[in-house]
Amino acid sequence: MRLYSNEIVFRGHPDKVCDQISDALLDEYLKGDKNSRCGIETCGGKGIIFITGEVTSNTYVDVEKTVKKVLKDIGYSTNYTIINNIGLQSNDIALGTNNKVMGAGDQGMMFGYACSDNEYYLPTSMVILQELSYEYSKLVKKDSRFKPDGKAQITGYYENNKITKIKTVTISYQNTELERSETDKIIKDIATRICKKYNLEIEEFLINPTGKFALGGFDADAGLTGRKIVVDNYHSFSTVGGGAFSGKDPTKVDRSAAYKARLIAVDYLKKYNLKWCEVQISYAIGIRKPLSISIISDIGEMKVDKKLYKECEPRNIIKDLDLLNKCYYDTAKYGHFNYLNN
Repeated sequence: MRLYSNEIVFRGHPDKVCDQISDALLDEYLKGDKNSRCGIETCGGKGIIFITGEVTSNTYVDVEKTVKKVLKDIGYSTNYTIINNIGLQSNDIALGTNNKVMGAGDQGMMFGYACSDNEYYLPTSMVILQELSYEYSKLVKKDSRFKPDGKAQITGYYENNKITKIKTVTISYQNTELERSETDKIIKDIATRICKKYNLEIEEFLINPTGKFALGGFDADAGLTGRKIVVDNYHSFSTVGGGAFSGKDPTKVDRSAAYKARLIAVDYLKKYNLKWCEVQISYAIGIRKPLSISIISDIGEMKVDKKLYKECEPRNIIKDLDLLNKCYYDTAKYGHFNYLNN
């Protein structure tokens, strides 16, 4: 038996707000021009939200309006100074990613993962935290005592890579601090109910361990797109390639190939009745064909079907997964591989 922990951040966490802003802007560009090339970065803090990165598109997007819409949806004030510093994508990159060539939008390695823990093929403690984050977002909208910022963590007992019991649920949530005993009970009850669905007992809670969490969001901390890549992937239960997702159009294999790798992992898990499966795909910028595809599992190294190399070319991934018509804003809310959009 071993102890292992995993974490999620709520939608109002500054880093996650930046992810959602970047993806909401991406959605707007793709709505107006499916051939938009985007690499949008958001940084926020101390009353200022700074939008930068590269966009090449034939459509106009009202950046300030989109940013304020996201802030309002999450539950924050829209009274921020918004600076638009978006520039054009480098022509050097465009040479290898135009519609004729459609090579990979970057070099690097991407990972996909699946396990047999539950119907979502995701680690159970990961799903629990995603459900908790989703329920917390609902609380923020209906109960003014709960504020958007926060994060949660599970420390569990594991046997044979399966969680058997939860030692500690740690939740730090922003609130008015006016009725803490009542608001603490509400969030504990929600967490307990979710864990019971998976027959998991909780030994203890740590709620706002510092004692107080009234000031949050960009007023208390800074945020940056892509700083929560472990939350966005598999909570450290799988290898992370290192590339962020949000703000990137699907020619960027950091995003699209990671989505494809996840589907391959699920397919292999089902086909070969595996306990877990991890897929790695690697690319060179401007080249269509992957440099390598590796698949490992609980029974060892798996044989790679040669047709996967063709399927994993960026053009084919985008078409097969319909990635030009996806709502990326939704993927940025609770992690890109979650029980809601599984």
